[in-house]
Amino acid sequence: MMKSIMTYLAIPLFLFVLLSACATPKLQPVEEKTAPMKSEIEEINKFENKMEKARQEQLDILSPGWYAKAEASFGKAKSKAEKGTELTDIREDIADANEYLKNAEETAKVARTMLPQVMESRRLALAAGAPKLEMEYNEVERQFLKLTEAIEKNNINYTKKNAPEVSDAFLNLELLAIKNDTIGEVRKVVKQVEENGGKKHAPQTLEMAQSHLNETDAFITENRYATDEMQKRAKEALFFANRAHVITDQDKKLEKMTSEETSLWMEGIVAKVTSQLLAKDSRDQDMDTQVVNIMDSIGALQDNNKQIKQQLVSTQNELTETKTAYDTQIQGLNQALASFESKTVQDQKTKERILAEQKATAKKLEDERGFNQKFIKIQNYFRSDEAEVYKQGNQLIVRLKGIKFPVGQSIIMPENYKLLTKVQRAINDFENASVVIEGHTDSTGSKEVNAALSQQRADAVKDYLVANKTLPANKIIGRGYGSEKPLASNATTEGRAANRRIDVIVNPAITPGQ
Repeated sequence: MMKSIMTYLAIPLFLFVLLSACATPKLQPVEEKTAPMKSEIEEINKFENKMEKARQEQLDILSPGWYAKAEASFGKAKSKAEKGTELTDIREDIADANEYLKNAEETAKVARTMLPQVMESRRLALAAGAPKLEMEYNEVERQFLKLTEAIEKNNINYTKKNAPEVSDAFLNLELLAIKNDTIGEVRKVVKQVEENGGKKHAPQTLEMAQSHLNETDAFITENRYATDEMQKRAKEALFFANRAHVITDQDKKLEKMTSEETSLWMEGIVAKVTSQLLAKDSRDQDMDTQVVNIMDSIGALQDNNKQIKQQLVSTQNELTETKTAYDTQIQGLNQALASFESKTVQDQKTKERILAEQKATAKKLEDERGFNQKFIKIQNYFRSDEAEVYKQGNQLIVRLKGIKFPVGQSIIMPENYKLLTKVQRAINDFENASVVIEGHTDSTGSKEVNAALSQQRADAVKDYLVANKTLPANKIIGRGYGSEKPLASNATTEGRAANRRIDVIVNPAITPGQ
C-alpha cells in the first residue's frame, strides 16, 4: 500500500523537475545585483550631510534616542550599499533614518522650549573648559541627557522637576572650570610645597600662600566673570606659592649646612652684589655694615643718575634757548632784508651779504642742534661707572672710567671689548670725524715710565679701533700725557684712580660754531 502511494507522488514531482529543466531562465545583470544605482549613492551622501547638520544643531543631545536610531539605520544603509545588497533594502533603511531624524527634530524643538536655561548653563560650562574636568563633566552631561530622554518618552514632569538642578550643576561646573583654569597652577604648587615638607620648613610663607589662594578662590566664587581682576589675584597667589616653594627648598639646604657654611653662603651673596656695584670689599665687617655699604653705593648711583637727568634737562633747555636766540637773530635779518628790498641796485651787495649771513646763521643753528642731539644720544650709551661724556667747544670728550689694564701693561683685555664697542658706536655717530686718544696715569712711578705707559695704552686703544674698522689709521692719533694732566689729587687712592684714564676726543668734520 505504502509503495503505491510513493509511486503516485513521484510522478508529478518528476514532471515538475522536467518542466523546470526545460524552461529558459531570465538572467539579472551583475551590476544590478552588486552595486546600488547612482541615485541611491547620491541619496546616501545627501543624508550624510543631513546627519552632520543635525549634529551641529545638537540633535544628538536634545533627542539622543531618535538620533541614535537614525544613525543606526543610516549605518545599515551604508553597509548594505558597500556590500551590493538589494536596492529595496537600502531605500527602506534610508527611509527609516529620515523618519527617525524628523522625530528627533520635533523632540529637539520641545527640548529647546523647555530647557533654555539648562542649555545656556551648559554653553557657559563648555566655554569655560568644563570637558577638561572629565569625570565631573561626564556626570552632569549624563544628567542632562536624562532630561532630553524623558522628553522623548513624554515624561515631561521629570524634565520640569529636574531641569533647575541640572542647570545649577552646569553653573557649578562652569565655576569649577574657571577656577581650574585660573588658580589650578597655584593649587598644584601649594600642594607640592606641602608634600615637600613646607609645613615644617616654611610654615609662615606656606600659610601666606594658602591665604592668597583662598582669597582668590573666594573672589572667583563671587565674581566669576571679572577676568582681569581674577588673573591679577591669581598671579599674586602664584608668586607667594612659588616663594613658599623656594623657601622650603632653601631651608632644607640650610638644614644640612654648618653655621659657618651658612655664614659664608650669605657673605658670598652680599659680595657678588658689592662687586657688581664696584663698592668696597667689606667682608671684614659685620653683615649689617656690609648691607649699609651696599645701600650707600646704590644711593650714590641713584644720585649720579639724577645728575645725568638734570644735565640732560639743562642741555635741552640750552638748546631751546639757543634756538630762540637764533630765531630772533634770523627774524632780525629777515626784517633787515625786507628794508633793503626797495633800495637801488647799488645796495645789491649789501643784500647778498645779509643773505649769506642769514644762510650761515641757519647752518650754524642746524649744526649746533645736530651736535647737541648726538651729545645727548651718546650720553645714554654709557653707564655712569663706564664713562662720562662732555662737550668742550667743538669737541666731544668720552672719558673712559671703566677701562682696565693689567698693572704696568697696555694690553686690551676682553672685559673691555663691550665698553670699546660703545666707543665705536659713539664715533660712528659722526661722519668723517677724526679722533684723538689720550692716555693718562697717576703720579706713581717716574715721569718717563708714566709717559711711555700712557702712550702705549693710547696706541693700544687706537690700534683696537683701527682693527675694528672704526676709522682709518690716519684719522686717529694716540697721545700719552703720563701724569701731566691730573683730574684729582694723587695723594688719595680715589684721586689716583680717577687720574688713571683714557680720554677719547671726537672732532666732527663739520662742527658747530664754524
